[in-house]
Amino acid sequence: MNQNKNLIDIERKFRPEIEGLRIVAALLVAIYHIWFGRVSGGVDVFFVISGFLITTSIISTINKTGEYKFWPYISKLLKRLLPSALFIVLVTLVLSFFFLPLTILTKTIKEALASIFYYQNWQLAFSSTDYLDANQMKSPLEHFWAMSIQGQFYLIWFLLFTFVLYLVRKYALSNGKKLVNFLLTTIFIVSFIYSIYLTQVNQPFAYFITFTRVWEFALGGLLCVNLGRIKINRLVAAIIGWIGLVGLILTGALFDVSKLFPGYIALWPMTCALLIVLSGNVDTKYGVKRFLALPIMTKLGGISFGIYLWHWVLLSFYKFKIAEEPGLISGVMIILLSIGLSFFMTRFIEAPIRNGQNNKKAFSKLGKVLSVNLILIVSLFVMGVMKNSGSDKEVSHKDYPGVDAVAKSEEIEEQNPMPNFAKVFDDLPQSHLDNSNQNLKETDVKVGEYGKTKNYKATIALVGSSHSEHWLGGFIKAADKNGYRILNITRSGTRFSTGYEDDSPKGKWVKNVNDYLQHHKDIDLVVSHATSAASDSKWVQNQMINQLNIVKDEYGMDVLAIRDIPTYDFSVPEEFEKFGEEKTIKKMNDFESQKDTSYWKDFAENDERLYKFDPTEFFKVDNQYEPVIGNINIYRDMDHMTNTYSESFGNVLAEKLKYIIENKEENKEVNLNNM
Repeated sequence: MNQNKNLIDIERKFRPEIEGLRIVAALLVAIYHIWFGRVSGGVDVFFVISGFLITTSIISTINKTGEYKFWPYISKLLKRLLPSALFIVLVTLVLSFFFLPLTILTKTIKEALASIFYYQNWQLAFSSTDYLDANQMKSPLEHFWAMSIQGQFYLIWFLLFTFVLYLVRKYALSNGKKLVNFLLTTIFIVSFIYSIYLTQVNQPFAYFITFTRVWEFALGGLLCVNLGRIKINRLVAAIIGWIGLVGLILTGALFDVSKLFPGYIALWPMTCALLIVLSGNVDTKYGVKRFLALPIMTKLGGISFGIYLWHWVLLSFYKFKIAEEPGLISGVMIILLSIGLSFFMTRFIEAPIRNGQNNKKAFSKLGKVLSVNLILIVSLFVMGVMKNSGSDKEVSHKDYPGVDAVAKSEEIEEQNPMPNFAKVFDDLPQSHLDNSNQNLKETDVKVGEYGKTKNYKATIALVGSSHSEHWLGGFIKAADKNGYRILNITRSGTRFSTGYEDDSPKGKWVKNVNDYLQHHKDIDLVVSHATSAASDSKWVQNQMINQLNIVKDEYGMDVLAIRDIPTYDFSVPEEFEKFGEEKTIKKMNDFESQKDTSYWKDFAENDERLYKFDPTEFFKVDNQYEPVIGNINIYRDMDHMTNTYSESFGNVLAEKLKYIIENKEENKEVNLNNM
């Protein structure tokens, strides 16, 4: 490329309306998080702005120097991004040591490491496909996923423009603009199409991964390259600017961003941001630029990055230690404190490093902060291991009877509940540990074999979602006692039901399970949870029972229908650890945890074809729902049993399964609660 010729002619100037747009996006994220518990679309605006600004910076550098080298590029970014990020992670780790419940501490430690090294989004993506992990409370560092994508995007853009420079020089191209437009448009189209596809197939995974988000940055890049030739008059500029701002503010109210993005719906906030930037090309008396360019807006825009990072940390610790949801005054205080901390951090931590001329000193400081972070991470991890190891001692059934405390009305001495809070979330069914449970992405049938695998007396298939899977511990104990083989055939988030579209991933898996059952007539009993305690929809319940009746009537197999366990909208062990047993019991009993009550009653009284088991009595003491029974923590989250509590069902299930298997020839379908 001719050293005197620009790669692309662009105008590089300070655009105050973009600074104003950044604070609008940051405040929208905070407001929707704090008061509405929703996602606003503000992060998507950050992405398009980042694409615009970094493309402008790269092209300006190439135009000015004729070169584009890795270290000057990356060192500038690191000096801008790392000081704030490392400082906030450091503060969060210290606060976590003193204030976080053990149920969430381990997750926070993992996410701290992921945040520091910019792979947080991928960690969350893979966690989101694990249905059980997705149910855990969010950590104070979860919002760093957006920073991770941004950091990965900067590397992608370096490679992209390195490739552009190579082509321009190799082929002596005179028009770099056409090449850049072609490449950015290609990236936009490919990433956008992939985003639409993956959002439909596996939205939780799509939400966090880099490749479904690159189109948003590419859109900002295209705007940078082509903004100069887009001409609009003052009236149009004024109108589209306000339309963009109002549309952006309403994004979180109009769309359930966390469940619909980043598919085509994400075009809404993207388009709103584009309209605002386009309107800023023209100075108008009543345009949105005048508002966004106000000194207070540009000043706040300069610290918007810090506001985004701080608000979630403060909100998380508020929820952990003070109250479940902030009110008006406390929410405003969180925002004001975020602004204050961001000003402090920008002035005294970020600016000295970013503006310093001595890279060696700057990176020496960053290295020290990074080292402190890593030491804290290791220390907290070791502390967690030590706490966990103390709870691995052998415990007697006498001290920890679990279900048997109800079944046999045993009087027991109160002990510290097992598993302890540091381990309760990871107390998973064996199928989850050895990967025989199918994940959300796949539709083929996975079968885990447990219990007695040779010379067994009967084969029992446990089928359905994680609400069937969490019974596996109890069924294995019962199988060991009675000499049965257990087949685990489960898929996360997928009921064994006729209620799915045939071509959906869930529908395909159900069809494959039906095919499997038809070709395995040696199965003596099919077991599945038959209702959803979280739903009062008769349609949902009917579709589950319909599927079980198909197994009975068409495949000729006996079926045990298990009622869903009481289900909550809060994590029971986290509530217990934070607020104690008394408040947790009150909250559990104030909540409608069994919306399937009327349906189950009708089903139990009138359907004579299936065996039935309602486990509700084993979740109560003196007719009250409780978080701990027989010194065992019942729940690992809001709606799944710990494997330890499930295993304590062993004696109860052994008795009921023995009755079914021994009376199989007589075909006595009964309500097993009457035994």
